[in-house]
Amino acid sequence: MYIEIDFNSDEAIYLQLCNQIIMGIATEDLHEGDSLPSVRSLAETIGVNIHTVNKAYAVLRDAGFLTVDRRRGAIVYIDREKMDAVQELRRDLAIALAKARCKHITREEVHALIDEICEDYK
Repeated sequence: MYIEIDFNSDEAIYLQLCNQIIMGIATEDLHEGDSLPSVRSLAETIGVNIHTVNKAYAVLRDAGFLTVDRRRGAIVYIDREKMDAVQELRRDLAIALAKARCKHITREEVHALIDEICEDYK
C-alpha cells in the first residue's frame, strides 16, 4: 500500500489518509481481510504523528471500512449493511435538516437535540 500525504494541502492529514485507504479499497489495491500497517509503522513511514494515523483508523472503523483487532491490528472490513444504513440516514437527515433550516433552527440547536436523543439510547 502506497500512501502519499500532501503536507501543503488544506485537507487534514487524517482525512487524506482515510481517503487514500478508501481509494485503495475501491480500486481493489486493498481487499477485505487485508491487514493494514500498525499505527506506529504507518506513522513512521509517512512521517506523521501516531495519533493522526490512529484517528484515521478510528474514522474508517466507524464508517464501516475497517475493523480493529488487538492482536491483528487494522483489517479491511466492508460492512455493506452499515454503509447502506448510513446512506439512508444521510438522506433522512438531509430532509430533516432542510426542514429545520426553514424553521430557523440553528446548527447548535440541532446538535444539542441529537445529543439529547442519543442519551435516550445508551
